[in-house]
Amino acid sequence: MFRSLPVAVVAVGMLSLVEQTTASLYNETSLNHTCQLQDPILSCSAQAQPQLTDSCCTETYGGLVLSTQYWDTYTGLEAQGQLLPRNAWTLHGLWPDYCDGSYTQYCDLSRQYDPAPSPNTTTGTASGTPVEPYTGPNIGTFLEPFGKFDLLAFMHKYWVAQNQASPDFWGHEFSKHATCYSTFDLPCYGPQYVEHEDVVDFFETAIAWYRTVPTYSWLAAAGIVPSNTTTYTLGDIQDTLTDKFGAVPYLACVGPQFNATAAGAGSGDAGYTVLNEVWYYHHVSGRPQERHGVPVAANATGGSLGNCASSAGAISYYLRSNGSEV
Repeated sequence: MFRSLPVAVVAVGMLSLVEQTTASLYNETSLNHTCQLQDPILSCSAQAQPQLTDSCCTETYGGLVLSTQYWDTYTGLEAQGQLLPRNAWTLHGLWPDYCDGSYTQYCDLSRQYDPAPSPNTTTGTASGTPVEPYTGPNIGTFLEPFGKFDLLAFMHKYWVAQNQASPDFWGHEFSKHATCYSTFDLPCYGPQYVEHEDVVDFFETAIAWYRTVPTYSWLAAAGIVPSNTTTYTLGDIQDTLTDKFGAVPYLACVGPQFNATAAGAGSGDAGYTVLNEVWYYHHVSGRPQERHGVPVAANATGGSLGNCASSAGAISYYLRSNGSEV
């Protein structure tokens, strides 16, 4: 359930894994971050630089923001009541890539709530700082003192993990990604910061962006619905989502490669055949918390549009397993 870049985009997506372990990305103070006094600046623009603007009010660190979703067909924890939402893709995360498409991770180890860090160092290499597994109360409990039981219920329904408890997955997404935004940096919350209000803020923001991209509904309106018998063509899926979103997203597939199947034997199409994930790219005006974004093509920084097979009728979009959704 963790971010793993396909081979086709490793060269772009892993250009720079910069080690960041401090509690503040820019070592700024907690004073004077009144964003209402500033005009919003678009991330990745010439003005979106920490020396030119308040990084609490403009995303200057991870300016290419990805709202990402899964289409899983089971959770592996159905017996414990962890089920998938009917007629909806599930939230994967909200990621702050650098403007060139590379990214960093685990930027503030004082806010490490991931029970199973992946990778287990800040750079993903042996030279990085170790990211120790978190052993405290699960991150979902952080919402309770804020009275966010409605938020917690929504997350249990739509932010669902596979083969692990969903709160552990939320801890991974916060620790690996949220800590690498300038706008969720602790000094942005001022001298009266309340412990874990940044966690609540990030979860609310990730869900707000997720709700702007209803993948299931967009595809269903075009007649593209889950089926164990009907297959689809990648271009039709891409065209539908591009039309609705405003820019072409990244699509990830799993399963066999098309040229390893009976239908694709002898072809040169080595793309994968089971639709599994979508990434929507944005530049953000002001803070991501305000949810004002400009759609960006997934290949705008030179990367790939995905790893799925492009041959006609090569893509399966499977039904959920019996008993796996509610």
